[in-house]
Formats: sequence, C-alpha cells, structure tokens
Amino acid sequence: MTASSTRRTTAAHSRLAAVGAIAVAGALMLTGCGDQTKDTGSGDTAASAPLADKLPQAIRDKGVIKVGSDIAYAPVEFKDSSGKVVGIDPDLAAAMGKQLGVDFQFENGTFDTLITGLRSKRYDIAMSAMTDTKDRQEGIDSDTGKKVGEGVDFVDYFTAGVSIYTKKGDDQGIKTWSDLCGKKIVLQRGTVSEDLAKAESKKCPAGKKIAIEAFDNDQQAQTRLRAGGADAGSSDFPVAAYAVKTSGGGKDFQLVGEQVEAAPYGIAVAKNQTELRDALKAALDALIKNGEYEKIMKKWGVTDGSIDAASINGGK
Repeated sequence: MTASSTRRTTAAHSRLAAVGAIAVAGALMLTGCGDQTKDTGSGDTAASAPLADKLPQAIRDKGVIKVGSDIAYAPVEFKDSSGKVVGIDPDLAAAMGKQLGVDFQFENGTFDTLITGLRSKRYDIAMSAMTDTKDRQEGIDSDTGKKVGEGVDFVDYFTAGVSIYTKKGDDQGIKTWSDLCGKKIVLQRGTVSEDLAKAESKKCPAGKKIAIEAFDNDQQAQTRLRAGGADAGSSDFPVAAYAVKTSGGGKDFQLVGEQVEAAPYGIAVAKNQTELRDALKAALDALIKNGEYEKIMKKWGVTDGSIDAASINGGK
C-alpha cells in the first residue's frame, strides 16, 4: 500500500503456542517465487453459491475477483515449491469464493503499491496481511500526514501484532523497541514495522538513531539479517514466527520481546464499491458461522488471531 502503516498482531501471551503450531505448517510448505498466479478457486458458479446475489453484477458476470497481494509473506500468502499461491489469505479467499460463486485471482505486487493498484482498478481488492488503519481509510500518508488519495474501506478478518527478531543466539541485548537505538533494523517498506522504527528513532538520543533499511518484501529483509547485515528485523508476528521456525531449519532467527501494536488485518476495497465490500463481509461471516474460518486458522497455527465476526473499518 501507499501509506506507511501495515499488517499485524495477536495476543502476546499465547505466542509460544502459535509458534509451535506454525512450525507444523512450516514443515509442510516451502516458500517459492513468481509474479502472477490464479487461485484454484471454488469451481462453483454464481447460480449455486448461496451469497452470489450479494456481489455487483459486473463481478458476477466476470466470475473473478482480482486480488492485489504481496505474495512473499509466509504464512499469510506465499508460493510453494510448485509455484501455487498458498497461505492464510488464499485459503480464506477460496472459501469465500465458494460462498460467492467466483474465483479469487491473486496478482503479485509490492506491498507499498497495492492501494495505488486498487485506485487504478488494476485490482478489485487488496488482500495482503494489510493492517486496517485510520490513515489508510482516509487516504493519509502516515509519514507526512498529507492526504494522498480517497482512502479505502476495510473488511476486517484477523488480528495480528508486530514482532522483532534477531539472529539466533545473538539478540544484541534487544528486548524492546527502545533497545534498537544505535542499532540497525531491516524490514519491509510501507509497513507498520517501518512506522514503528521511524517513530522510535526520533526518541533516541543524538548520535544513536536507529539505522533503518527497508526492502520491497520481507524475504529480502530476512536475507539481509541472515547475512549479518543488520542487528534485527521486524515484521508481523505470524510472519516473524514462521521465519523463526522455518529459516535454516529453525537455526537462523529468534523472536525477542513481545508483540506490539495489535490491530486488524483487513481486505481493502475502493470507497465506491460498497456492494462488493458488504458481499465480502457476508461471505466471511458465513465462514465464521459454518466453522470453515476456524479450520483455516488451525491449519496455519494462527487461532490466536481469530475473530468472532467480520467488521468494516475497525482499525484505529
């Protein structure tokens, strides 16, 4: 997305349980690469799907919802060794497709350009572990405080927070964000992690500001830290926990401190697409009611971020 806020958090007290569950999923999936992919979808037609009539007619006619996503953010969305898009978001999208009678087609893009792609109608929605924030709702650039667009509406479907991780066995004494003063952190551009690092750096004493290196995707940041090019990295808790458990067979990284900035993930929809927005909410609520939503959360070991009902623009 264009603004700087981002993705994020679950309850910190249940971190160890979530990490353990994520490890099970991590053992089964490998991150891949690529640039455009179509989810297999439901294969159902609009006529047989219970919520098909809630969609705009134009989308029903196409039979496809184009999804802008940064497909390099395991376990939320990434490609397996065969090139198939997998993860929490693709599974939810496929299940919503069964309710709505359409396929969700994931198209890869860098995270900080997804809202721009939504605005230009390249995508119908953006679904990419995107944190629902007031700035994004109102089209405000978090860095400058200036309005840069009309904003988007969010359909909230998960709760996550931000974590710090370091090389395993070398935490550099880092336990909190204030411990990063005088150190270097790597992260993904346009995320809440970047916002937090910038805000914390302003509090650091002169000569001990935080050196921030931002990348197009989280995997690049991990590679930099793994090579010794920084003291710490930061990303959403599910992503950081997945990296800790899977990178180098669990030997590369460790989580430090607790999660911060718990906030909802939301599916971003253009402000003028209220019918589509409400159809997505109805589909998510149906999945929560029939138990499919919780099955997906359990599969990926992230039940601590589960919600009881979908909401619109719940971010603050």
